[in-house]
Amino acid sequence: MNAPDHPCLHCGACCASLRVDFSVMETEAEGGSVPDGLAVPVTPTMVRMRGTDHSPPRCAALVGKVGEQASCGIYEWRPGPCREFEPGSDACRRARARHGLAPLAEPF
Repeated sequence: MNAPDHPCLHCGACCASLRVDFSVMETEAEGGSVPDGLAVPVTPTMVRMRGTDHSPPRCAALVGKVGEQASCGIYEWRPGPCREFEPGSDACRRARARHGLAPLAEPF
């Protein structure tokens, strides 16, 4: 599947449904790649993507409109939990349902 056809580029539901916590070591200040301005301290060793603890959540790096055209503004620098998120997983199906979107059809 071509990158422009990837279903995540038309979705963004996970970015507008889930809290994203990750190690402070993934921030630029600690030698990682996540921009410091997008990380909110949680504990001395954990940070959270800005906006994901709001109600409703919406990651500050999410660009576009959920369900129409959405993308990650820091895709190459996104934290581990975002890299590990699986399209079509149970968490994906729940996030899509929160936004009135049907589950993804395989393959993706």
